[in-house]
Amino acid sequence: MNRSFAIILFLLILLQVYIGMRLLPGLGMAPIAAGVLLLALLTLLVLVGLMSASMRRRRWSEAFAWLGLLAMGFFSSLLVITVGRDLVLLALRLAGASTPGFIGGSALAVPLLALAVSALGFVNARRVARVVKVDVPIAGLPPALHGYAIAQLSDIHVGPTIRRPYLNAIVNRVNMLGADAIAITGDLVDGSVHRLAPHTEPLGRLAARDGVFFVTGNHEYYSGAEVWIAEVRRLGVTVLMNEHVIRRRAGATVMIAGVADYTAHHFHPAHKSDARAAAAGGAADVRILLAHQPRSAPDAAAAGFHLQLSGHTHGGQFFPWNLFVPLQQPFVAGLHRVRDMWIYISRGTGYWGPPKRFGAPSEITLVRLVPG
Repeated sequence: MNRSFAIILFLLILLQVYIGMRLLPGLGMAPIAAGVLLLALLTLLVLVGLMSASMRRRRWSEAFAWLGLLAMGFFSSLLVITVGRDLVLLALRLAGASTPGFIGGSALAVPLLALAVSALGFVNARRVARVVKVDVPIAGLPPALHGYAIAQLSDIHVGPTIRRPYLNAIVNRVNMLGADAIAITGDLVDGSVHRLAPHTEPLGRLAARDGVFFVTGNHEYYSGAEVWIAEVRRLGVTVLMNEHVIRRRAGATVMIAGVADYTAHHFHPAHKSDARAAAAGGAADVRILLAHQPRSAPDAAAAGFHLQLSGHTHGGQFFPWNLFVPLQQPFVAGLHRVRDMWIYISRGTGYWGPPKRFGAPSEITLVRLVPG
C-alpha cells in the first residue's frame, strides 16, 4: 500500500465514521448494525470508484466502475448534507430550541435527500448536453465575419462510464449546428488509447467548413498525451500545440490558435503552454485562442487575442465543488473580460468521475462573433 492510498483510505474511513456517529444514533438502536455495514460497503465502493480509470478490463470491471463512481457521488452528497444538518442542529441549540424530534427525522432525511440529489444529478449528467448560444462582441469586426460560429466541446472525459454511444450523440448534435469551426478544448479522455480508441472513433465524423481543432487538457497528460495526440490526428482532427491556422472569409481573416494545457510542462517540457508562440508569425482580423484552463487568460490577452475558449472547471459539476474552483481558476463559467480580451469558460460537455451534475448543466457551446 503506497502512502497516498493509505492517506486517502484513512481520510475516507474518518469521514465515514463521522457520518455514522452523527446519523446512526438518531435512527435508534435497530438500524445501527445495518448502517455500519452499509457505510463500510460505501467506503469500499468509493475506493473502487477512485481506481476506476486504471482498472484492468475484465468481464465485471465496467459494472464495478459504475458502482464505484455512483457511490462516490452519493458519498459526496451524504457528507455535505450531514454537515449541513449539524450546522442546523447547532443553530437550533444556540437559539435554545428543543431538538429531539428534529434529530430523528433529520437523521433519516439526510440519506434520502442525498439519494434524491444523486438521482437527479445522474439524469442531468447522462442526458445529451444542451446547446448554449453565446454572442461575443468584437470591436471592428469585418462584415464577412458577422455571425462566424464556433461549436465548442470541452471536458467530455471519455472513460469508465462515458463511452461510444454517449460521444456519438454529442457528435450528432454538434454536426446539426452547422458551425464554421469546431473546437475541443481539452480533457477529452480518461484512460489509454489502447482502452478507449473504439469509444473516441465518433470524433472522426465531426465536420465543419473551417476544420475541427483540439488542444490538450491536463487529463490527456494523465492518459499518455503524445499517444492521444497521434490518435486524435488519425481521426482527422487538427491538434494545435502552441500554433495557429488562418481561415478566410471574403477578404477577412480569422486566426484559430491553440496552446497545450497550462500544466503540460510538468509532464513534457517541450509542451509548455505559450500563447505568444501560438500567435507568432500570423496576422488576422480576429484572433481566437483555444486553451484548456482559464488560467491561460492573462498570457493570451498579452499576446493580443480577442477571445479565449476554455473549459476545465466543469462549472463545479455539483455542489459544493463549485465553491472551490475560484481557489485555482480566475473564473468558474460563462463569458468574462480580461483586459481587452473576452474569455468564455464552458461548463463541460461530459463529466468527470461520478456520473452526476447538480447546478452545473453540461453544454455544447455555440459561440458567435457579433459586432462590438
